[in-house]
Amino acid sequence: MLRTFLSVGIWVYDIILTIVLFFVVLFFWVVLYPFDKKMKVAHRQCFWWADAVISLNPFWKINVAGRDNIDHNKTYVVIANHESMADIVVLYKLRMQFKWVAKESLFKVPFIGWCLSLTRHIKLARGEYSSIKKVYRDAAEWLRRDMSVLFFPEGTRSDTDEMNVFQNGAFKLAIKERKPVLPVCIKGTRGAIPKGSWVFKSKVLVSVTVLPPIDTNIFNSADFGKLKDMVFNKIDSERK
Repeated sequence: MLRTFLSVGIWVYDIILTIVLFFVVLFFWVVLYPFDKKMKVAHRQCFWWADAVISLNPFWKINVAGRDNIDHNKTYVVIANHESMADIVVLYKLRMQFKWVAKESLFKVPFIGWCLSLTRHIKLARGEYSSIKKVYRDAAEWLRRDMSVLFFPEGTRSDTDEMNVFQNGAFKLAIKERKPVLPVCIKGTRGAIPKGSWVFKSKVLVSVTVLPPIDTNIFNSADFGKLKDMVFNKIDSERK
């Protein structure tokens, strides 16, 4: 019973925080739109939101390592494995500017989805070839404007402890645009949000590890498979 009441409190708190986040993001979007076309200030508001969501959840303990591998003067194709919706919260702990590639349905979620739209993240409609092509056009445009782009190349969350096969697109893009790949390993978020229930049942330890970036200048356009396998193996090794 105590866990039920505690879980209710956590969800109510998170919803209120997210509503506040939306109005703060909206404020900066309106005020700074002529001066901040990349929406960096609005994106930065998600940092305190993530900190508050994590710190007030007694069931979560988050450890972030490897942030010194991020050069904030460089632009990356960020590659992360995908375990749960909690990945969105914990990846803001990287404290870096980027644009998500996120499924279209997430943009329709009240408040958090509206924040994604205002901060101009990249919308993916699954199963639509034209949408996939547009995603990579939009991602390339952001990279050329010196804005990093974050991909979950598994395409969807894995239902097991093993990662899904990585898709090719992000790696082709990184080589084509000559941007380094920044691998990020996430562990533990699968248990951070209860599956099939809204009640938090156990404490989870989550880790986010930023691995050293990979220079793509050594790869030819036909080497995307080699780059993909290299990144997959580095993240997979960190997970085990």
